[in-house]
Amino acid sequence: MGFIGTDRDSPIMQTRNARPADRPAIRDVARRSLERSYSLSPQAITTAVEKWYDEGELADRFGDPSRLFLVSERDDQIVAFSESVHSESGDEATLLWLHVDPAYRGEGIATELFDVTVDRLHEEGFEHVYGRVLDDNTDGNAFYESRGLEKVGEDTVEIGERTYVENVWTLHESSGLEAIENGDGETVFVDYTESDTGSAGHFYTVYSDEEKSSQYGYFCANCDNLANAMDSMGRIECNHCGNTRKPSRWDAAYL
Repeated sequence: MGFIGTDRDSPIMQTRNARPADRPAIRDVARRSLERSYSLSPQAITTAVEKWYDEGELADRFGDPSRLFLVSERDDQIVAFSESVHSESGDEATLLWLHVDPAYRGEGIATELFDVTVDRLHEEGFEHVYGRVLDDNTDGNAFYESRGLEKVGEDTVEIGERTYVENVWTLHESSGLEAIENGDGETVFVDYTESDTGSAGHFYTVYSDEEKSSQYGYFCANCDNLANAMDSMGRIECNHCGNTRKPSRWDAAYL
């Protein structure tokens, strides 16, 4: 849900999987990082830390097979961490948080941790990597852009009693269309540069032709299937895995 911290030269540090004993240090890094990077009220920051980094909640996330939680140490002290989540089926993952202790920023830690995190996700088979960062985190958004990610959408997140805009970035390595067959044996084209956020994974726009003159429907990244159904609330729904996309406009003309 956010990237915190920019950097320059890479330091010598060790990155490893988080352990239960790391929880107090993770909470401390998260709090200081949020205070430095976001224009959130002290109450909102306290609420966020208590909600997202409660020690019991962290313990559950450490043991969740759908999550990758890494910490970076320098001189045996935790100075940064990243948290990612991936779909149980399909090949996409999302970098939710990358926090760097403000006292260690400007030393390349963010870049090194980002690269290690992405490499780990790719090694585990997740080709499509996304990043999420609140819109008011100027440095975080600039960092993602500098690392070659492209902004592909927006979402919202509740912190305390307020709603904040969250930008969605993608590191998808495909820059064009991919031809696939639909259930009738016809060729349609998935555009990996156009996506919308779903409840379990992204939906990519699918066109009937390479010129993109006619939209065919959507491709569900959670299960790698075409998703052309619409539920009773007017939402795109994948009938293979149940992933749903809230409509930003009336989509019936495409179905």
